Amino acid sequence: MTERTVAQALNAALDEALEAPDVVLLGEDVGVTGGVFRVSDGLFKKYGPDRVIDTPVAESGIIGAAFGMAIAGLRPIAEIQFMGFSYPAVDQIINHVGRIRNRSRHRFTAPMVIRIPYGGGIGAAEHHSESAEAMFVHTPGVKVVVPSNPYDAKGLLLAAIDDPDPVVVLEPIRVYRSIKGDVPDGHYTVPIGLAAMEHEGRDVTIIAYGAMMKEARAAAVQLEDDGVSVELIDLRSLVPFDTEMMVDSVRKTGRAVVVQEAHRSAGMASEIVAVLQEHALYHLNAPIERITGWDVVIPLRRAEKHYLPTVDQIVAAARRTLEA
Repeated sequence: MTERTVAQALNAALDEALEAPDVVLLGEDVGVTGGVFRVSDGLFKKYGPDRVIDTPVAESGIIGAAFGMAIAGLRPIAEIQFMGFSYPAVDQIINHVGRIRNRSRHRFTAPMVIRIPYGGGIGAAEHHSESAEAMFVHTPGVKVVVPSNPYDAKGLLLAAIDDPDPVVVLEPIRVYRSIKGDVPDGHYTVPIGLAAMEHEGRDVTIIAYGAMMKEARAAAVQLEDDGVSVELIDLRSLVPFDTEMMVDSVRKTGRAVVVQEAHRSAGMASEIVAVLQEHALYHLNAPIERITGWDVVIPLRRAEKHYLPTVDQIVAAARRTLEA
């Protein structure tokens, strides 16, 4: 067991995965530079240019090449530097990566991983702070996972690499180095499709994922200090997601607050609310609250704080459910 940051945990997972000869890592600056966030630091020197491949600045080409590798028998891990850069590759993901199992009637699969740093909170330039996870969630044939801590970061990435189908691993930029935790040194996986019950409670359920878990945890502590018993769930896996855990929790507490960093309309929070309404409607004591970003282009540095959901917003939403 070693204390690591999220970035270090991901690096350890990549290092372990590359020990298998059929695994390759490719993307812009993943090699000599070690990745824009240094997640692949040291791997180029250890495994060489045929296994850790610096690509041109061509996202569609990166995913297209990885897709070809995958159906030919390799297990590629493709990195897109920022979510805002992934849009040129969406054609490949929707039309080819996600469809190959269905198109070939299961004769071919695409066992590949697409790693994408995403989200705001670091004062980055335009296209560098996007939270467009709903776009990938809405793509049939693709799984989507989002770690919020070092343990899950390594375990989910290794599970994604082992998976027989394509997995998008969204890495919250804001927590790359802001959170540390104990991470096992050997191989382990976190099952795709299972949420994590971080704290059990009886009064209100808070559901979040990715970087928003940091605010959700702080809100839960503040509410608990004021005598409110909070059940806190880290979704971790967006496709598939853990309907059972969320529904069971809300049936128990009768109240829910769902948090996402992404734009409000047609987001992951909306899907979660719909599922809770379908399966737990008669157990609800108050309308479900959504805390989200705004339906605007994510602002630059000086205005970014006005976009990102806050601890105070989550606490206020929980109180509204308790007062209803």
